[in-house]
Amino acid sequence: KRAKPSLREGINGGWLLSVVATQAIAVLGGLIAQQSELYREVTLFFALVMWLFGGMLYIWIISLVFYRYLFFPFSPADLTPPYWINMGAMAISTLAGTVLIGKAPDFDLLQRMLPFLYGMTLLFWATATWWIPMLVTVGVWRHVIRRFPLAYDPQYWGAVFPLGMYTVCTFRLAEVTELPILMMIPRYFVYVAFGAWLAVFIGLIHQLIGSLMREARTPMSRQAEESSPDLGKFIPWERKRNKR
Repeated sequence: KRAKPSLREGINGGWLLSVVATQAIAVLGGLIAQQSELYREVTLFFALVMWLFGGMLYIWIISLVFYRYLFFPFSPADLTPPYWINMGAMAISTLAGTVLIGKAPDFDLLQRMLPFLYGMTLLFWATATWWIPMLVTVGVWRHVIRRFPLAYDPQYWGAVFPLGMYTVCTFRLAEVTELPILMMIPRYFVYVAFGAWLAVFIGLIHQLIGSLMREARTPMSRQAEESSPDLGKFIPWERKRNKR
């Protein structure tokens, strides 16, 4: 575009869906590689390249997002739910890294890169973990301190996904690193993810019921108006006033 939005208006966590999509392809490539011996190495190499590119893409975008956080004024309305994708993009990057680590015995290049894979995967996980208290703090500021109304919005599903993905990626990271201490996190965090899903689902049902009730009342009110008697037909002075 020739006319582009300013950084304040144009950047938000929704941009990181591009990272989520890229890392999802990396996860898919790692999972389907075992189905074909002929193209296994090609598929794993492609998954590796997508994983690395997704990590670099995150660095580019999150730099702008973080710059927006630090140097531009924020109102409660600016902090939309897609900002949770800041964490979700790193969570799925962690999951993709664990998939590649698990497939290292099937591809010599991955085997030689194992220390790097472990290091980058742990870096992604640590970044995702750091975002959680940050986003919770911002949410408390938005809804408790600034009293921004908490109402259902389809964008809240963008906050549910990162919580579920963080649970899954931590579980897989605990498996590939053989660190039992990490297993404690998904054991309890799964209830946080499920609670968030349930809260947003209840909000969706509540909105749907409210919309149906409003639609049901609208035809009834119209029918009542149409069936109400015209007093001018029965009362002479009302009929004269209507004519005027």
